[in-house]
Amino acid sequence: MNFEKYPFEKLNELLADITPNENYALSALTIGEPKFETPKFIQDELQNSTALLQKYPASAGEPELKQSMINFIKTRFGVELNMSQLIPTFGTREVLFNFPQFVLFDKQNPVMAYTNPFYQIYEGAAIASRAEVIHIDLVKENDFKASLSDEELKRCDLVILNYPNNPTSAEMTKSELGEWVKKALEFDFILVNDECYSEIYFDEKDKPASLLEASIEVGNNEFKNVIVMNSISKRSSAPGLRCGIIAGDENILKEYMKYRTYVGCASPVPLQKAATVAWNDEAHVEGFRKIYRKNFELAREILGIEPPKATFYIWLEVGDELEFTKNLFKEKHIKVLPGSFLGRNGIGKGYVRIALVENETKTKEVLQRLKDFIDGK
Repeated sequence: MNFEKYPFEKLNELLADITPNENYALSALTIGEPKFETPKFIQDELQNSTALLQKYPASAGEPELKQSMINFIKTRFGVELNMSQLIPTFGTREVLFNFPQFVLFDKQNPVMAYTNPFYQIYEGAAIASRAEVIHIDLVKENDFKASLSDEELKRCDLVILNYPNNPTSAEMTKSELGEWVKKALEFDFILVNDECYSEIYFDEKDKPASLLEASIEVGNNEFKNVIVMNSISKRSSAPGLRCGIIAGDENILKEYMKYRTYVGCASPVPLQKAATVAWNDEAHVEGFRKIYRKNFELAREILGIEPPKATFYIWLEVGDELEFTKNLFKEKHIKVLPGSFLGRNGIGKGYVRIALVENETKTKEVLQRLKDFIDGK
């Protein structure tokens, strides 16, 4: 298999020969990893569950973990699932990589489409599946919203959307997602939405919709051909728990569950216990949302940008993104991620991705430093 280098490896190579301005401490705005302590009640549950390390974890997940995920989806999206419509996963990275391989295995000439720019696991999964790729290009002219022609959709076996979107921060409405559900039924392809940023939003009236909601709205109450994935990593500032969800079409998930018993990626029981209390609590999530909301208020004040409705990313248009990245590192000791490292066929060129994942004090300082650079100071 010939995998592309990961974006962060490309960034290290780009900056390798540059000596940064040591008058500033390094500020890395590159990776989508929250820099806040995992809430104590989650840590306490993990510590109190270490005796359960003596048990092999079940591939299907502990019943109480599954129930906490079902509770979360009902409370957050108003969608009631049964146990056969959901599987806990070891984060979403592993499932985004192996689920396409599972569903495309029996296809003679598989075709997979996904949003571009993208989380690189999508591309890796396509390579591992020997799939032909159709890129769903997200550009300013289409408001970074996914669209393909019927002729392209007729060829697809699997489509991966990602809304709220990484890296562009774009959203699709429930009705827009519903149109995608209709197409998945009309042309009989599997439709996935990677929803791991669904809980990083800033206004209750603009909460991101789930593909599950959209499926019900268009009358697909059994979620035929519809799959969503979500994660605790961003929601609870707990990426180390490696706890994700795959939910939707129970006929697909029944067979996928058989596959997972061979993969061997079950989460250790203490991690499941800690994740259970995290999924069942909303107060700590609102606390994190307040921090991100303040960070984007600072970005509006300092950079003059319009904050997104969701995610913690700024998709900043800068011209030559490679030169911008190199010079910003050299002059201000700030790392950002060139958009061209996240896209293919020229998509992402001219942009950088900035992750606002620090506290208010650090965010204000680094945004002012970034503004000074842009202004030539």
